Amino acid sequence: MGVVREHLEFLAAKVVQQANCSDLAKQSMGKSVKLLPHAEDRTIMPLRSLSRRGLLRIGASGALLAASSGKFPSALAATPGLDETRDFVLEPGMVLRWQNGEPLIERDIQILVRGGRIEAVQTKPLPASIPRLEMSNCLLLPGFISGHTHVSAGTPTRGLIESGRSDLRPLELVEALLDNEELDALTEYNLAELLLSGCTTQLEMSCTLRQAESYVRVASRFGARGYPGAMLPNLTRLGPIITATGDGALYQAEAGTLEEIEQNLAFGRKYGGAADGRIMPMMSPMAADFHTPETMKAIAKAASELGTGIHTHLAWHPMENPTMQRRWGRTSAQWLDDFGLLDGPFFGAHMGYPDWSVDAPLLSQKGAIYAHCPGMSGLGGKTQPYPEALGHGIRTNVGIDTHSNNYLEVLKLAVITGQARYHLLKNNSELPIVEPTMLEAIKGATLYPAEALGRSDLGRIEEGALADLIAVDVSGFLVGAGALPPEPLNNLLYASGPQVRHVMTQGRLQVRNGQLQVADGTAVMQRGGKVIQKIWTALQAEGWLPS
Repeated sequence: MGVVREHLEFLAAKVVQQANCSDLAKQSMGKSVKLLPHAEDRTIMPLRSLSRRGLLRIGASGALLAASSGKFPSALAATPGLDETRDFVLEPGMVLRWQNGEPLIERDIQILVRGGRIEAVQTKPLPASIPRLEMSNCLLLPGFISGHTHVSAGTPTRGLIESGRSDLRPLELVEALLDNEELDALTEYNLAELLLSGCTTQLEMSCTLRQAESYVRVASRFGARGYPGAMLPNLTRLGPIITATGDGALYQAEAGTLEEIEQNLAFGRKYGGAADGRIMPMMSPMAADFHTPETMKAIAKAASELGTGIHTHLAWHPMENPTMQRRWGRTSAQWLDDFGLLDGPFFGAHMGYPDWSVDAPLLSQKGAIYAHCPGMSGLGGKTQPYPEALGHGIRTNVGIDTHSNNYLEVLKLAVITGQARYHLLKNNSELPIVEPTMLEAIKGATLYPAEALGRSDLGRIEEGALADLIAVDVSGFLVGAGALPPEPLNNLLYASGPQVRHVMTQGRLQVRNGQLQVADGTAVMQRGGKVIQKIWTALQAEGWLPS
């Protein structure tokens, strides 16, 4: 039973490819960005090398650079009557835009938001009578899109699993102990953190359908954008399949999984297009090795009806592909493709153990998204194959997974740990690898997932796009130098959630001056804390957690 328990805990903790790094070297961003200080002086400036050995060392061991930007000149003056029902103007210090997929940093830009969309992006001043948000110390970016989240699973596991415990038992208690009101309080706390750190859209794989319902309730109130669905099969039914030595438990679970698929399809029909189009449910199979041909056919049929694609774990533990090869003579990616599930949109999380020779060209050709989650086993865990995915031409998103909801911090960690892995492997890797950069990570957080979802109105700042926007202070203490920097993407390597000053989704201001606007932040914290204390008490009573 010891081996079985270790295998279960390994899978539940989602430990992926082990490649620890002991020597972190400084390197160059290696890309160019068009920097436009003024409309009449459009010059091209390179993203030059920036020495940050100390930062890399801190980041790789925990990235504890989450201090706020202090009292440097105000990022926003209070504007009465500013809401998504009225026109308003944004006045950022700098704006990140895309031009044929390449970055364009513009200054002295005014942005008119009307009816939740970007109406105008221009240098010509807009009428002074229109309410405005002045954010002159900030870089304005498209809202971040997490390609993999389990929203209500964040705080129940944070601080408990980093030393090697499994996250399975705390997550079981979330479902077993909490009523709907308590579950919503937990979801509120975690979704508030995501918004505060700049994540406006979540591909949400809830651990159960009840948690997916909670996500819809809270996201609708908070104004978040989501592609929710319940894990199939749900978390409470995974244990027998994981611990089984053969395939009997998989087939015994088939009827229940088919029932869950129908329930999730009904969920998708009910909520598709809800909350002014912000809620778009998605089919979310746990992983290929938890399914039979009959359940995969049912998932493919449901996904075709909903039209939003597939969100799953892919090659996420070392026995997944060997198991699939034994059962079907195919890797997980090949088997999913046999049912048409890679035809898109497709988001596969973790991918620590693919067959690179087979899976990589297939995923790249299909336009699949690899959701890379550097905080997947708690911060400070092992590195993952971000450089390899880039080297194989696989578009890579940065996902939250769970434990940390600090999206800007996780984005930075993806770059830092990815660079560490690259330098560790570059002289002896048999696989093609590419060094990650902040620019590539930003594309992966905005443009790539938007395009994969078929959303030309997301992931960009241009006329007609939805006003899903975040403003990050790149001038203040610990991140900037007291003035707008010449190469602001480099400064994001020093930033974290508290530097996210303003957040809006579809024109609704959710975070203002770093403060939650969609709910009373203190009340959200108190309610969420009370729920977590209930889970801690139960874990202590079981002896899982010391008293």
